[in-house]
Amino acid sequence: MDHARLYDLTMQAIGHALEGDSEGATTAMLEIGQNGTWHDVYGSCCAFAEVGKRALIKFYGAKAPSTANGDSWGMTILDPAKADPAEVFATRFIVAYANDDKDTAIALFRAALESSDEEYVSSVAQLLATAASLANSALTHARE
Repeated sequence: MDHARLYDLTMQAIGHALEGDSEGATTAMLEIGQNGTWHDVYGSCCAFAEVGKRALIKFYGAKAPSTANGDSWGMTILDPAKADPAEVFATRFIVAYANDDKDTAIALFRAALESSDEEYVSSVAQLLATAASLANSALTHARE
């Protein structure tokens, strides 16, 4: 898949997800998954995580951690026994990406890639959904 098409499909997936159009997001993501390489999917995941990162920065404003100052984002899983693996992947990927921790982001993606097809697809889809949810929440927060 050429970079222009990958970019277009990734932006379509993000746009549809932000609008709550899961069918449109799924269509764009399916084309990336079916016609692209795992590198293409990873690139899209990084774009999704960038949306999540920017949303977190917008939401927290001046209180947001600054990786330039040695600060970092973190997460807490309230009930690990009930945690959905796809949600855990999505949250951890966004946190790793927001912390500029490329090694962890790649390791998380690789673990998802090497899992079952169903878990891999669910993880990537949940990443997009989580990023869109964060972005919509940050927008709502900014309007209040």
